[in-house]
Amino acid sequence: MAAPALPIVWKDAAGENNYEKERVDRIFNAIKPNRYPRAIIKATHPSHVQEAVQLANKLQCRVSVRSGGHSWAAWSVRDDAILIDLEGLHEIDLDEDKTIVKASPSTTGAMLNEVLVPKGLMFGGGHCPDVGIGGFLLQGGMGWNCKNWGWACEQIVALDVVTAAGEALHCSETENSDLLWCARGAGPGFPAIVTRFYLKTRQRPAVMYRSTFIYPISVYKTVMDWITKISPTSDPGNEIVAVGLTPKGMNEICIMAHIVTFQESESAAREALRPLDESRPVGALVELVSQPTSIADQYVDQAHANPENHRYCADNAYIKNDADVTGVLEKAFTSLPHRKSFALWFSMVPTSRRPMPDMACSMQSDHYFALYTVWEDAEDDVRCQGWVKNIMREVAPMSEGAYLGDSDFQVRRTKFWSDAAAAKLMSLRRKWDPKGTVSGYLDEGDASGTEGLDNQNWIKS
Repeated sequence: MAAPALPIVWKDAAGENNYEKERVDRIFNAIKPNRYPRAIIKATHPSHVQEAVQLANKLQCRVSVRSGGHSWAAWSVRDDAILIDLEGLHEIDLDEDKTIVKASPSTTGAMLNEVLVPKGLMFGGGHCPDVGIGGFLLQGGMGWNCKNWGWACEQIVALDVVTAAGEALHCSETENSDLLWCARGAGPGFPAIVTRFYLKTRQRPAVMYRSTFIYPISVYKTVMDWITKISPTSDPGNEIVAVGLTPKGMNEICIMAHIVTFQESESAAREALRPLDESRPVGALVELVSQPTSIADQYVDQAHANPENHRYCADNAYIKNDADVTGVLEKAFTSLPHRKSFALWFSMVPTSRRPMPDMACSMQSDHYFALYTVWEDAEDDVRCQGWVKNIMREVAPMSEGAYLGDSDFQVRRTKFWSDAAAAKLMSLRRKWDPKGTVSGYLDEGDASGTEGLDNQNWIKS
């Protein structure tokens, strides 16, 4: 059957309301960018992606790509580019014998697990249920239980792409392997457009349990010292985070220790949580000890923490292993600028201590830290964004680098890869996209082009 006609909305030909809807309606952040694509193509077939690239080459303009639209900095919206929106490209196809799932880039982790979980499988996708796997995987993929299961991008066994020249290719360890290498951690600088991922799934743990403890912020140091000390020796089924937040129904900033464990039995789950449950500091305001949970339940909590139609400013850092983590993060956890904002510490040991596979994703440490500054009113923009910038100025000197997914290259850049991986990645970008047809890293002025990022520290004054 022939592919349907190319569905395209031109900036200068479409009605203003229709163009604006397609330009930014799927951008998760309520702060909408002042950047205007030449056209938006609502792809529903892989051939539409090829046609879009061929059209861009004919018009001598760039293409940009939107999978889930969850990029805080709205990387998909680029001036005078043809925006390829993959929302309508739907595919989830599981090979149960090989436990390999084929999925389109706009597929969310929640969609994927809705299919996999009833089959006794799961995929460690993004924690937020509405994050598309396209951007998530290209950035490395700090997914469920990443500290023990590793990076989600390691589960990419192959992918189908359209190159900057408009050619459809299959990429694997034996075909076009350098593009597979790039896909595991290049982020928005991937020099092609993915139309299909082939992903290894894992056996779904039989049970999930959680323990959650919420403390007044006055005992921040005690709680943070405890959770960072006990995490490295915790059970390999345990995902461990600490969060500075203002809990629902409370009016004060608190610190929450939250542990989710993936196990094969209730007894194993309780045993995995027992060392944390028994050693937890006294004085919690809320204690949920070894309670059953599920991926679906956790998605609900994540959706509540990351509400739609809100304004966001995010940044992050991998804190050095020998740093005083509690001291470095104290101001971030204790001075949140809005009751909906939160600061996160995510334990990365033992993944951070093993040699990384040969892939673009190459930056990590034992301690991942991120700020998710969330607010509602434009009048708070300067205050909230300024708070993030000030916190990161203090934290950055004690960091190894940062994660692509929670970054905005227009405001701050740092090391996102090892030096060797960065050099290889930028070289491969120029090999596969010598004219810069595929919009890459959105830095200040959108000027990175074929050079990409320099993998060095920079912050906008």
